[in-house]
Amino acid sequence: MVGMASEETRTTTLKATTTVTTTPRTTTSTADRGTAPAEATPKPTIAPTRAWATRLVVVGIVLSALNLRPAVTSLGALLEEVRDGLGMSGSVAGLLTSVPPLCFAVFGVMAPRLARRFGPAAVVGAGMVAITAGLLIRPYTGSIAGFLAASALALMGIAVSNVLMPVIVKRWFPDRVGSMTGLYSMALALGTSAAAAVTVPMTETLGGSWRTGLAVWAGLAAAAVLPWLPLVRDRRTAPAPEPVRAAGERQPAPLRITRSRTAWALAVFFGLQATAAYITMGWMPQIFRDAGVPASTAGVLLAVTMVMGVPLAFVIPRLATRLPHQGPIVLALGASGLVGYAGLYLAPADGAWAWALLLGISNCAFPLALTMVGLRARTSAGVAQLSAFAQSTGYLISIPGPLLVGVLYQHSGGWGLPIALMAALMIPQMAVGVLAGRDRTVEHEAAR
Repeated sequence: MVGMASEETRTTTLKATTTVTTTPRTTTSTADRGTAPAEATPKPTIAPTRAWATRLVVVGIVLSALNLRPAVTSLGALLEEVRDGLGMSGSVAGLLTSVPPLCFAVFGVMAPRLARRFGPAAVVGAGMVAITAGLLIRPYTGSIAGFLAASALALMGIAVSNVLMPVIVKRWFPDRVGSMTGLYSMALALGTSAAAAVTVPMTETLGGSWRTGLAVWAGLAAAAVLPWLPLVRDRRTAPAPEPVRAAGERQPAPLRITRSRTAWALAVFFGLQATAAYITMGWMPQIFRDAGVPASTAGVLLAVTMVMGVPLAFVIPRLATRLPHQGPIVLALGASGLVGYAGLYLAPADGAWAWALLLGISNCAFPLALTMVGLRARTSAGVAQLSAFAQSTGYLISIPGPLLVGVLYQHSGGWGLPIALMAALMIPQMAVGVLAGRDRTVEHEAAR
């Protein structure tokens, strides 16, 4: 990873120590005494360290991914209660649903710089702390401004973790990008769907207060802090992101990522799929409730939409890494979205379960976009830059969508125009997704 100087230095030192202990003179002396040469090598002491660290990274990735969406989907399930409790208008509620992509864009761009200074494990661990604090504070602020500020704190932690997850996968598991991306995408989808499904019934069980129903998710975030602590304290366990360079050899200059057409296509694709996802998470329960579906059922329908990402988020990245062009997957997901929006417009209550399933399939453009970030760059440094650029630019693009849906809903008095907007945005999403899925790298395009 670019800028991981301290980690690379420690790794270099470790390698140097290994070389000293395995010099020919030492090996020969040991052999002369009749002891097997393997006993003199330090590998038995290093391998277990790397083994426990790798397992800890996997646990940290899974727990962190579980916390990357409950802050959003738990709010979507209780949005009407939050609006009533804080006195929000429809436009302000639309603004609230636009806060996640705004925070992801603003804070996500900081992630590579923070990772270069402190290391990705430390930054993700700090992100989990921020999520814990934000989720615990926001229900009890008592004002709209305080609620937004505490939400922004939690979303800041999510933003940096969003960007650094592909970097950690590329660095620790360079030969398993597809399967590891699928694993944390599956965990992300599971956390998303669980928050949507159980927030309402859990709130009722805990006494009926929406404040308690939102705050309880801070416990899951607190658990996600723990796996990163040993990795922060012992950064020598991290693998070197690139081969060790000779003394005096200059580090390569950062990519001019904006010169890459693929980077731009991926950023727009990311932005449009994020627009669809946050409109769905923020407004779909309300669409069903306005159609006569009970609140608890509306939350379960959102959970169905989100839970589709659990199996598909594991399958799609693995399939994508085996294809030279990911365009066909983009088109299939887009077609599912168009059919789902059509059904949501024509018969929202009668075919609610079918539309929830179809929109859940369409929302799997997110793990596909994450996989393409890993595929469209050759090095971990390139992945870091591409991930930050695509996600920050993409989330900026997605900011107006949920807000515009709230305005259209309030002023039109129905869901016809908002749903038409959602369907219309799916067409350019499919077009730029096909461009982003072409078999090329941003390093090659930026160099040209």
